[in-house]
Amino acid sequence: MAAVAEGLEPEAAATEDAAQDAVDAADAVDAEPGDPPLLVGSRLSLDLYPGGCQRLLHLCARRSPQLLEVQFMQLSSHEDPRLLETTLAQVPCSLRHLRSLVLRGGQQRDVLGACLRGSLTTLPAGLSGLTHLAHLDLSFNSLETLPGCIPQMRGLSTLLLSHNRLSELPEALGALPTLTFLYATHNCLRTLPKALGALSTLQCLDLSQNLLDTLPPEIGGLSSLTELNLASNRLQSLPASLGTPMIPEMPRLFLNSDLDSFLVTPQGCSVTLACGVRLQFPAGATATPVSIRYRLRLPEPRLVPLGPHDSLLSHVLELQPHGVAFQQEVGLWLLFVPPRARRCREVVVRTLTDDNWSDLETHLEEETPKRLWAHCQVPHFSWFLVVSRPVSDACLVPPEGTLLYSSGHPGVKVTFPPGATDEPRQVYMQVVRVASGELRALLEEPGAAASPLLCLSQSGPPSFLRPVTVQLPLPPGVTGLSLDRSCLHLLYRTPPEATWDDITTQVTLELTHLYARFRVTHFSWYWLWYTAKTRVEGLARKAWERLRLHRVSLIALQRRRDPEQVLLQCLPLSKVDATLRRLLERYRGPEPSDTVEMFEGEKFFAAFEKGIDVDADRPDCVQGRVCFVFYSHLKNVKEVYVTTTLDRQAQAVRGQVSFYRGAVPEDVPEEAEAARHRKGTDSPWMATLPIKLPRLRGSKAPGQGQGTSLSLAPLNLGDAETGFLTQSNLLNVAGRLGPDWPAVALHLGMPYRELQRIRHEFRDDLDGQIRHMLFSWAERQAGQPGAVGRLVQALEQSDRLDVAEEVRAVLELGRQKYEDSIQRTGLAPPDPSASPSPESAQA
Repeated sequence: MAAVAEGLEPEAAATEDAAQDAVDAADAVDAEPGDPPLLVGSRLSLDLYPGGCQRLLHLCARRSPQLLEVQFMQLSSHEDPRLLETTLAQVPCSLRHLRSLVLRGGQQRDVLGACLRGSLTTLPAGLSGLTHLAHLDLSFNSLETLPGCIPQMRGLSTLLLSHNRLSELPEALGALPTLTFLYATHNCLRTLPKALGALSTLQCLDLSQNLLDTLPPEIGGLSSLTELNLASNRLQSLPASLGTPMIPEMPRLFLNSDLDSFLVTPQGCSVTLACGVRLQFPAGATATPVSIRYRLRLPEPRLVPLGPHDSLLSHVLELQPHGVAFQQEVGLWLLFVPPRARRCREVVVRTLTDDNWSDLETHLEEETPKRLWAHCQVPHFSWFLVVSRPVSDACLVPPEGTLLYSSGHPGVKVTFPPGATDEPRQVYMQVVRVASGELRALLEEPGAAASPLLCLSQSGPPSFLRPVTVQLPLPPGVTGLSLDRSCLHLLYRTPPEATWDDITTQVTLELTHLYARFRVTHFSWYWLWYTAKTRVEGLARKAWERLRLHRVSLIALQRRRDPEQVLLQCLPLSKVDATLRRLLERYRGPEPSDTVEMFEGEKFFAAFEKGIDVDADRPDCVQGRVCFVFYSHLKNVKEVYVTTTLDRQAQAVRGQVSFYRGAVPEDVPEEAEAARHRKGTDSPWMATLPIKLPRLRGSKAPGQGQGTSLSLAPLNLGDAETGFLTQSNLLNVAGRLGPDWPAVALHLGMPYRELQRIRHEFRDDLDGQIRHMLFSWAERQAGQPGAVGRLVQALEQSDRLDVAEEVRAVLELGRQKYEDSIQRTGLAPPDPSASPSPESAQA
């Protein structure tokens, strides 16, 4: 962030700096014994201890000449409001040369550790007489309207209003001729004044964490704007005026994932999305303004093409319009959590181009040790994801021949003789390490060993004109001087077959002390084994699969205060203990399952049995089975609500959840039949964990249940094109909120007085309180855009991510059904940027 107002930082002189200056100074004024000095040079620090207002009044009453030299003052707003107002009224007379005034709250915290707001609700009109004031910090206070004296501070350069209760900004704010930095984050702003566009000197505008659903077109008049933060609002689009020539360079935008489009002009811009994506459009990337749309998708197998030893590190980012070529490459940054094992592996961004998936040249930039940015340049938009793969080496083979080494395994190399190709072709090499201990355990043979696994591929014709020499290191512990050649096997695999062939007798193996060399005319997978067993093809297939398997456990936990809420998760063994320690404060349940082995990208599903079923129509639920796709570096977690048709008033229901491999079969077997299938060697069953729904206590009598104390008018929230919630969906949401409903209501913007009224009107009826709150709010949103987005945001802010995720899934399903119906009825032409077929995605 740039400096402001003659060297001051945007958040004013920091408290710790003031304290350090005070401790080092010798000219203390009126400090109590043991307290740091109040006045140090031109800085007056009154926020370091209680009683700052009394001390300032004491200094003003003495008319100390040193007050005329004060340029920077900090005063805590955690004071009696009347005393604070009286004290501030003395400032214009006594501190005439004040340049920075900090009246922040937030120094005190509640029992949960959250910062408390200060008591400041307004400012004395006389503060407009501070003609030298350039920096004003009113953060963490209780302002509901902007004090009238602020627009009269003509020299103001920085205004900090974050963490207040402002619902609007006055038109008079546009009269500040030198305002450069304006921060109004975490307020309740619903609209912006048109006069805001008159702030021609404004460089940084931060309006994140508000309730804005539109921006005035006049915002395009901010000709000096370089940074605009609009994250966590209710915006669905940006005004086209942001890309007009009045702004010589598009500002750096900070947006949230609810805003699904923005405009890029020939001036270019930098955009940061809250979902962990950054985009840099250089000047001239587009010849005309282009509306960019984006969506962060959950990984689907058809949109996640993975090689045998690849791992997915991110969700799938879709950028539209697809296929539109930019005149200059666009910079793309994707945030991801790096894998633990990084030896001989690399991270790349994978994208779809002309129905083929390819890897882009990727550079890593560290945000924190546990969060990295994958940066690449893209010529056009499509689908993008971050993948971890074995290190890939490549070279362009000319007709004159060349040599290709493995950067991770120097002993692996390929020699291309002259004439191997008549035109240049690209060649790729990947090497996968093999753990000797695991291999010996698989073979049950102490002396068994294998070389690294080598994959060779190329562009162009499938075969070379002349044989190419491949060198592999001998298996560990084996040397060319002592080996038994009858135990040495060269294995070969050609995709897509999963079999390995022993080609030792079909090639000539040249052995040195450390290496084996052989010649081939086309490329595939190669593996050198040393074992006394004569038939190793089947063992090689098992070892190949073992290299690709992840050892995992399955868990099923129930929320302590709501046992019908069940969390299902598939975890790598290394993450089980840490995850359980984090979850067991809110959840309880059985121990994790026994170890299960799964492939990256493998499908599986959870089935509730013995009287328990899923209590919602979820898009990831097929015939009562919750579907998963396992990715080793993603969360693989679902939270569902369960129900039962059994009589819980008589006794508790003891059921179970079972996990099965594969997609849900067309004919779902009965429980007894499924139990019989578990006994087979190739059983799809993986694990079963107990689930207990406790006996209902204190239930309402018939006629006093859901809906009797509240008449619900039929309504839908949202629209079909962007996704909507039906009345049934809203009832499901209401049934899951429980005691968290007041927090959700406040984040929806509902006044605290209305919460108190609802509590009083529906005394001893928690369900009635929740439904009345949610449906009365929904009725007021009828016809207003972005209502569903506001509900999702309120759920997230209330730490109900489980319900927010379920709402998002319902919305995505609704949008997909709407798009499919439009295509079926022929109301819209086919979308050329539509998702590729599963067959093309596997190309």
